[in-house]
Amino acid sequence: MTEFDNGMNQTRLAAAARGDQKVLADLFDEHRDRLMALVRVRLDPRLKRRVDPNDVLQETYLTIQRKFPAYCANPAIPFFLWLRLETMQKLADTHRHHLGVQARDIGREISIEPHPFSSAESIALAERLLGRLTSASHAAMRSEQRQRVNDAINEMEPAARELLVLRHFEELTNSEAAQVLGISPTAAYGRYLRAVRRLRNLLEDLPGGVEALVS
Repeated sequence: MTEFDNGMNQTRLAAAARGDQKVLADLFDEHRDRLMALVRVRLDPRLKRRVDPNDVLQETYLTIQRKFPAYCANPAIPFFLWLRLETMQKLADTHRHHLGVQARDIGREISIEPHPFSSAESIALAERLLGRLTSASHAAMRSEQRQRVNDAINEMEPAARELLVLRHFEELTNSEAAQVLGISPTAAYGRYLRAVRRLRNLLEDLPGGVEALVS
């Protein structure tokens, strides 16, 4: 169900559809933090010194301005998910522009170390785990933690990692994540619980556990 169907922001969306650019800008800004989180977690590590996430969002907004009338004519998905879709497309364009054919390798290999074949999402997920775990007082212990987390991330299925990224980094609701994945909310929730359970089992004896991430 879209905002047009359920009445959420219907008046403001209608005003934006009539050409009120300030309303459209305000609507975009209300979702900026969530879109920024998306860009930060999915931007390839090789580009983090070359690409400003704010620039990606600015370019996305220019696309939103151009495409908004067409969206209004057929709002097949909720407004925020449409913004997210256009942001993902702009991010893909950014990867292709800077990385060329190398962009197709993103996601093929999982590691918490940023190298040409790393998955940006998996790196971010691992870094979040490491950041939330109890800090190790010795370098050797910290290194062991890194290896354990790396192994755990490698052992998870890509679909499970993606669901954790959607829920914990992009902060999508279960319903939103289901729409993004093209499955029912019930199926999404079941997959999420299995992903959390799998991660807990993989890291159950690690100091600090993963409760801070998946609680």
